[in-house]
Amino acid sequence: MQRRTFLSRAGLATAGLAATAGCMGDSSDAGSNDGTLTIATYSSFTGEDTAGNWLKSAFEEEHADATVEFQTPENGINRFVQRKASGATVDADLFVGLNTGELVRVDEQLDDQLFATVEDSLEGADTVDSSLSFDPEGRAIPYDTGFISLVYDEEAVDAPGTFDALLDPAYEDGLIAQNAQQSDPGRAFLLWTIDAKGPDGYLDYWQGLVDNGVQILSDWQPAYQAYTNEEAPMVVSYSTDQVYYHGEGVDMSRHQVGFLNDQGYANPEGMAQFADADNPELAREFMSFVLSETAQKEIAVRNVQFPAVEGVEPGGDFGKYALRPPEAVTFSYDDLAGNVDGWIEDWARQIAGQ
Repeated sequence: MQRRTFLSRAGLATAGLAATAGCMGDSSDAGSNDGTLTIATYSSFTGEDTAGNWLKSAFEEEHADATVEFQTPENGINRFVQRKASGATVDADLFVGLNTGELVRVDEQLDDQLFATVEDSLEGADTVDSSLSFDPEGRAIPYDTGFISLVYDEEAVDAPGTFDALLDPAYEDGLIAQNAQQSDPGRAFLLWTIDAKGPDGYLDYWQGLVDNGVQILSDWQPAYQAYTNEEAPMVVSYSTDQVYYHGEGVDMSRHQVGFLNDQGYANPEGMAQFADADNPELAREFMSFVLSETAQKEIAVRNVQFPAVEGVEPGGDFGKYALRPPEAVTFSYDDLAGNVDGWIEDWARQIAGQ
């Protein structure tokens, strides 16, 4: 279940020296060889019982001469932007976990292409739900998606049906959100409010949330921990919450999903082959494997997100507990280009500092 921080210009700047020196978060900096596929991703995608670990084992079983190695740089895609900008080698073949806003920022920060265009030559790319495709140049291919929603305690509050309802006195001190400068779900929730209130109205709306006692924490984990500690009866999270938290002894009243305005903000994750990949053919084989029905089902269950390929239904507990919003909303690449930095900076200046 991905809960990453959002790419920021500040993060890029502070990470520059470490990135150029080749400092990785959790793994060695060795380059790939003919049989090695080096995949950069976020830490929660790898490890025991994760989607990444299953993909590695299953792919290596089908490709006897291939070895999959993961890199999990602490500064995420920033590392590779910095290396590309400085003329250093991009020592990975594939990036897994890219979203729309990050891709926009990559393109705004680099003159040269960081990723290769693969969509037209990638087997399985045409099976992806077109509503999730976010790269007009066909570089980033979606492999799953989450829907930002509210998770709330039905014993403490009634579900707020609209954004405006969150401003009512009944929900005073009732919501925990995340910082849009640092947090992936926090940024998605901010964009959702911009979709609902418009670029000219979202700051006034957020001022109303602040006046009503919204608590803004750094990222998903501390926000959800505060919710678990019952510091507030609502938290910004994902509509797949019950997939992760159901089970014997779990108080499901604390894991109800609320769709404001009968919507959820779609936040697809993509995979993209680096333009300077040492092993581009193996990277594309892996991408096609990720889009297979078997892999899509496993990714959904293990990453607690919806499949990106049309018609794939994981079934089981996922099918029972994963909730889709009545309407999915999202901003496209073109919507965010030239806007996302300003929206976040204005929000940070007026809201985050309060």
